[in-house]
Amino acid sequence: MPTTRFVSIILKEPCKDTVHSPSPNVPPREAYVVLFDNATNSCFEAEISLTSSSILSWKHVPGVQPTMTIDEQVECEQAVLASAEFKAALKRHYGTDDTSLVMVDIWSAGNYGSDEDRTRRLARPLCFSRRDPTDNGYARPIEGLRPVVDLNTMQVIRVDEHGHWPLPPLECNYAADRVPNQRRDIKPLEITQTAGPSFEVHGHEVRWQNWSFVIGFNAREGLTLHHIRYNDAGCDRSILYRASLTEMVVPYGDPAETQRRKNAFDVGEYGMGMCANSLELGCDCLGHIHYFDADLVTSRGEPLTIKNAICMHEEDYGILWKHTDRRLNVPEVRRSRRLVISSVSTVENYEYGFFWYLYQDGNIQLEVKLTGILSLGTLHPNERAKYGTLIAPQLYAPNHQHFFNVRLDFDLDGSANTVQQVDLVADEIGPDNPFENAFQAKGTILKSETQARVQLNAATSRTWKIINPDVRNAVGDPVGYKFLPGDNAFPMASSNAWWRKRAGFVNYHVWVTPFHEEERFGAGDYPNQSIGGDGLIRWTQADRPIQSTDVVFWYTMGHTHVPRPEDYPVMPTAYIGFTLKPAGFFNMNPANDVPPSPKQQHSCCH
Repeated sequence: MPTTRFVSIILKEPCKDTVHSPSPNVPPREAYVVLFDNATNSCFEAEISLTSSSILSWKHVPGVQPTMTIDEQVECEQAVLASAEFKAALKRHYGTDDTSLVMVDIWSAGNYGSDEDRTRRLARPLCFSRRDPTDNGYARPIEGLRPVVDLNTMQVIRVDEHGHWPLPPLECNYAADRVPNQRRDIKPLEITQTAGPSFEVHGHEVRWQNWSFVIGFNAREGLTLHHIRYNDAGCDRSILYRASLTEMVVPYGDPAETQRRKNAFDVGEYGMGMCANSLELGCDCLGHIHYFDADLVTSRGEPLTIKNAICMHEEDYGILWKHTDRRLNVPEVRRSRRLVISSVSTVENYEYGFFWYLYQDGNIQLEVKLTGILSLGTLHPNERAKYGTLIAPQLYAPNHQHFFNVRLDFDLDGSANTVQQVDLVADEIGPDNPFENAFQAKGTILKSETQARVQLNAATSRTWKIINPDVRNAVGDPVGYKFLPGDNAFPMASSNAWWRKRAGFVNYHVWVTPFHEEERFGAGDYPNQSIGGDGLIRWTQADRPIQSTDVVFWYTMGHTHVPRPEDYPVMPTAYIGFTLKPAGFFNMNPANDVPPSPKQQHSCCH
């Protein structure tokens, strides 16, 4: 039907038993489909067979709003620019009804308890005014006007007017052809691999040194990694079955009427995969690159290919290990090399880079890189920003946070795993601790979902260890991998804030659940305009047992951004992430067999 949109078509992944079988059969080719009918404001889910071109199941999902599509983002901007009501408001405030230089960013409407939030598919765009067609429009927010768009009819249903702010007086561009006096003292830095890369690619399966895994990608999560294994002395050992970003939210901390509704769920509301960039050699990636395309669909069901959506390459990462025996005067040093699998998405003003790293010593790391342009607001002349930072005359950046939720489905030497919470504890002062220096790592076995819901604790250097009690290492301990958190934050908003009701995953940094095929997204399947209470917060109320079972480890990490003038016009990259480090998984340093690097013949020393 012409009113039906394809929100996403995502391949249905085969069941674990099939993947882990020593002689697996070829699984049926099936897919999940999410559709939305604008005429009836209705969401539908279907499972289809790609082999037989048939519908396997079909159901109506009442009362939900699925992810906004890329097509809707474009059509929403066009609807605002063509709106007579918006043009009239623009004329009243700025003396012109010419929208040719107006820039419109679609923003999700959220749910704040009103009837229209519950019954209509809405967007509340932010608008900006360029000085010319290639100007940085974000430097001139149209602060007082907030159009409200019905995405079903693609009409502006009203323009909320919150007052008048003059446009900020200064322009500030970032494009290379508009930045004068660029640096001239940068010499070329070239990365060459004359013998080619060390990885092998067969379709979407990758082998690199002792690692093997499968690369995935879909419209909602973007980049996913599957069936991550390590070849240990000829034994193919499983570590992670699936690793993915499940949700993220960007809550803003300014209570002003023009800013308070800015709370973006960039996975569930926009689709991180649909917003992926086509990456370019020499700009996004350096070295010998292998690219993977992303095959998606438009909202009208037409094929959509994002070229080079995933970039994979090797990087030198400094010293892997080194020791010099002073008696022999023989230094032994090995250089570290890591494999990088990355994707970058642009969600209107912000860029998010997702970089998975595999290391020669068995480490696995995720690093999220945040860059792009701040979501800015306008101030009156001589006004200061109470809930943000003045970064240019009459232009400010509100304080905000970014929270990411990552799902790690462990299969550590098998699927029956247990999670331990590890805290460093100082011994009591007494006869057994006469120098008052003793401390030890105490592991607590997590037995149920509610017990596992906890926060980070810097006072005890809290980490987590995933073990397989049925598999022992050379010293008789269960094999394990340790989860090491990086920088993190706590949400600043009250637990009663509307966005927190919808983002229950931010209530704890760590969650552990038993594997369930349908539990995939930390805020639930449909966070867009939801009333909240779904996802992790609902599932874990059952308090299911999690010991010696197929466990999923969920991690929420937060970045608090109090902006600086140095973050403007484009923000230098900020970093947040975590590391998985083998802890008794191997019998010794697995990188002990890395050979010395050949001495460079062309290095220049002074």
